[in-house]
Amino acid sequence: MKSSWEKIKMRKIADLNPYKITKEFRFETIEYLDISSVGSGYITKPKIMKLSEAPSRAKRLVNDGNIILSTVRPNRRSFYFFKHAKDNLVVSTGFAVLQAKKKVIPKFLYYLINDYKFTGYLTKSAKGSAYPAVDEEIINNAILSIPKELKEQRKITSILSAYDELIENNNRRIGILEEMAETIYKEWFVHFRYPGHEKDKMVDSELGKIPESWEVKTIKEVLSLEYGKGLPKKIRKPGNVPVYGSSGFVGYHNTPLVNGPGIIIGRAGNAGKIHWVDEDFYPVDSTFYVNIHDKNINLFFMFYTLQRMKISRLSSSSAVPGVNRNAIYNRRIIIPNSKDLLNFEKNIYSVFSIIFCLKKKNLILKKSRDLLLPKLISGKIDVSDLDIKIEEKK
Repeated sequence: MKSSWEKIKMRKIADLNPYKITKEFRFETIEYLDISSVGSGYITKPKIMKLSEAPSRAKRLVNDGNIILSTVRPNRRSFYFFKHAKDNLVVSTGFAVLQAKKKVIPKFLYYLINDYKFTGYLTKSAKGSAYPAVDEEIINNAILSIPKELKEQRKITSILSAYDELIENNNRRIGILEEMAETIYKEWFVHFRYPGHEKDKMVDSELGKIPESWEVKTIKEVLSLEYGKGLPKKIRKPGNVPVYGSSGFVGYHNTPLVNGPGIIIGRAGNAGKIHWVDEDFYPVDSTFYVNIHDKNINLFFMFYTLQRMKISRLSSSSAVPGVNRNAIYNRRIIIPNSKDLLNFEKNIYSVFSIIFCLKKKNLILKKSRDLLLPKLISGKIDVSDLDIKIEEKK
């Protein structure tokens, strides 16, 4: 390590959980993030709800430049850096909120948390078997290495942020394309404004008025839900086949269980959560994967149809929520005719192809960044003499 670096405890460079909801909190409606909403450097859309109806864990507030870090199952690497935090954003007490002190640049602190070495420290220190977790003391006592000069921190941050900005731009494009595809689905199959709808007669059905050539069927009539297979980490082999659990992507294996593309439904844990997978994949035993029997029905249509069913509402209320596939099988859905389904598939295929390419680009960018990150934040790569344009803190 260079002499310009120092080892220091987290408590010296960051305040933990500095803000929480008090009587002065002025918002009646909040945007809420729980642990299931946060991955490694990304978040899904917050849940909008009335504060009076929010879960008891909805307590912590965040500001711009704050970092949230899941204290439960730290091996899952759930963390996020907030550039623009809304005033009514509330996060679960399952997160630790970190606010950088003057000795460290906020985004540099975020990259320290990104490091697998830090994840390893938290994982080894976690307490409990079913829900291993870390407390504030463990986080505060983490020993980190940082450059003494803020300018050097900014240079390192600038290099790594360049990767993240490209990833964020691609994610924004992905989001726009996903909204576009979902809008087409709703227009065609919810509002019945598909091409040529003006010429079609609407008739009564058990689900309301539908086009005359369409029909109503149960889920069981058109598909089967197959159980995923257990794959403990100790028997996983290095490879490029993505492994999925009920919460989404969890790692890689060398052999697929299902040929892609495909649809996964969370069976236990994040019960009812729907995942689209573009390539061959391995679903573990906390999931179902979809096997469509009717050759006229394409995966794209079924993906959005299953999403609209809100399967999570069918889950049990036990300690580990789960969903019984018979509860799904009994649901009735509207099935368009083969012509309209084929037309929809042709329109959506190109959108999903672009999304797939953008996701692949992001995967390459993330791998490159993750290879570079530990070398930069440990001082193994010296950036002090590099001519990097940085924005000085005002």
